[in-house]
Amino acid sequence: MQPGLSPLSPRDRRPPTPETDYPESLTSYPEEDYSPVGSFGEPRSASPLATPPGWSCHVNSEGQRLYTNHFTQEQVPVPAPRSICKSSQDSEAPALASPPEEKVPARLGEVGSREELSPAGVGIKTLDKAGVLHRTKTVDKGRRLRKKHWSTSWTVLEGGILTFFKDSRASAAGGLRPPPKLSTPEYTVDLRGASLSWAPKDKSSRKNVLELRSRDGSEYLIQHDSEAIISNWHKAIGEGIQELSSDLPPEEESESSSVDFGSRERLGSCREGEARPTAGAATPEGDLSKVRQKLRKFLQRRPTLQSLREKGYIKDQVFGCALAALCERERSPVPRFVQQCIRTVEARGLDIDGLYRISGNLATIQKLRYKVDHDERLDLEDGRWEDVHVITGALKLFFRELPEPLFPFSHFRQFIAAVKLQDQAQRNRCVRDLVRTLPAPNHDTLRLLFQHLCRVIEHGDQNRMSVQSVAIVFGPTLLRPETEETSMPMTMVFQNQVVELILQRCSDIFPPH
Repeated sequence: MQPGLSPLSPRDRRPPTPETDYPESLTSYPEEDYSPVGSFGEPRSASPLATPPGWSCHVNSEGQRLYTNHFTQEQVPVPAPRSICKSSQDSEAPALASPPEEKVPARLGEVGSREELSPAGVGIKTLDKAGVLHRTKTVDKGRRLRKKHWSTSWTVLEGGILTFFKDSRASAAGGLRPPPKLSTPEYTVDLRGASLSWAPKDKSSRKNVLELRSRDGSEYLIQHDSEAIISNWHKAIGEGIQELSSDLPPEEESESSSVDFGSRERLGSCREGEARPTAGAATPEGDLSKVRQKLRKFLQRRPTLQSLREKGYIKDQVFGCALAALCERERSPVPRFVQQCIRTVEARGLDIDGLYRISGNLATIQKLRYKVDHDERLDLEDGRWEDVHVITGALKLFFRELPEPLFPFSHFRQFIAAVKLQDQAQRNRCVRDLVRTLPAPNHDTLRLLFQHLCRVIEHGDQNRMSVQSVAIVFGPTLLRPETEETSMPMTMVFQNQVVELILQRCSDIFPPH
């Protein structure tokens, strides 16, 4: 057992344990989030050497300072401190490095210790910020996720990497404390090439929401109830992105941005020209490392998926695309696929038994979905789609895949409250007024869909589809909460009642033009 160095500087420490940052008596969110001392201020000098437990320090007759172990009486000379300069700003605040391991007593291990020593004896940490945040992933590498699952997790920003750790019972229950010990990271976001902005209201109805887009095309929503805390996170993440984007010199950035990413020949010739050494000459190790570094930076400057979409190189899919964005892209008040499906179903006859209730072949439905996403020329009269239940199944799948349902999340509780009203006239009037406040793409698509469903109900004697049957099929698809609630069975009853009421009052809610 040997004594070691004093605790590391505040910037080099790990995030505080839950007992320190979030005491047991905490009943509400703290006014300030956790940021290590020195993250956004001047660096502080390291603390002097301290005598570890079980050892004592004294000066012998020769004037030499020694550590003496209380148990083994082993004596070890105190190492002379030497400074290491981490940057020009730290020159006035030297950190202490240890002498070689064989001459320095190793520090006694402590339970819950926050410091870790590297093999060289110095713990180097780049922690920028840590705390408890609400987060959800909306897009996974360009593929939009159908539902947003908000959850609370311990979040760490360190070295240009934002890490969301998996939920624990402690944080999920109260949302005020980080987990007792860090589990496996659930999401790890590289901030190089990422972008950060405040999320618009159409992305989430919550307040204080940040939208983070990574270089691989993934998108995350980050939220906290405290405006001060989320502003600090916005500043910390933004500065991290800016520092990483400033690594490239201006000339290299302009050179890489001028490369035509659609030309394989040009990209290949550029790589070959950089990597090919001069014939007949030995390439020094330094030149090779420069070539590797330049090539690595060049590859890291590849455009993001979002930028390729904005330039028109990659088009968004139909399934899983936001309704407003799809209508704007197609320059149509109602998505073309919805119009095609409704026309085809009505052309083949509304007297088919179990229309919209019977499911078509799932494999065929997925083939139709792939066709819609990758081919603009869709022909539903093709023999592969002769089963009308495949078309109705694909139409229902389209509405289920919308990132936000046809009845937006912001209107969900209002519709549920309206359908609970006891007075029938007031209930009808309230639902009608709510429908008329919907965004134009949602309102126009609802009008076309419900008028079609009313025609389906008119043939109820043949297809056995009543108002209640149609409401059960489309209720959970068109109207759902942003987060899953505990009383889902009761909520589903009200969802069906909203759809049923609109079907019964369709001519009043959607009057003919």
